[in-house]
Amino acid sequence: MKTLFLVRHAKSNRDDPSLPDRDRPLDDRGRQDAPKMGKRLAKRDVKPDLLLTSPALRALTTAQLIAEEIDYKRKDIVVDDRLYASSAEDLLAVIRALDKKLNRVMLFGHNPEFTDLAHGLSSEIIDMPTSAVVEFDFDTKAWSDVGKVKPAKVVFDCPKR
Repeated sequence: MKTLFLVRHAKSNRDDPSLPDRDRPLDDRGRQDAPKMGKRLAKRDVKPDLLLTSPALRALTTAQLIAEEIDYKRKDIVVDDRLYASSAEDLLAVIRALDKKLNRVMLFGHNPEFTDLAHGLSSEIIDMPTSAVVEFDFDTKAWSDVGKVKPAKVVFDCPKR
């Protein structure tokens, strides 16, 4: 079984138009929602083998805040440029290339590509608002099968639920 978590970054601050997109921080709501989602994951005893995040500050901060709640070491979070300003197809290529020794992987990134990917994996997912988490369980031994086989289970959660 392979379990993929897609996590859209928490709400970001757009108050400073001079900041490059990659450098936008979380706003107050984002700083509340990310730990809230992390606590929900911790209650379900979610223990990923790998946290992989976009280099954008808002995604990295979201990953760090959730990592704290699920007891994942910050130093073990992997920043991957391929998760920033990519496409659903590019994200799927990253997933399919994951080491087969990993069974539970959590990706942190952006819309529209995360919603596009989630919808491509399960038509149940129509939108991923900020801080949304979608869990996909695939009955397979190979990440290369993701997107070729339907998920055995899909769990969607977001702060407003």
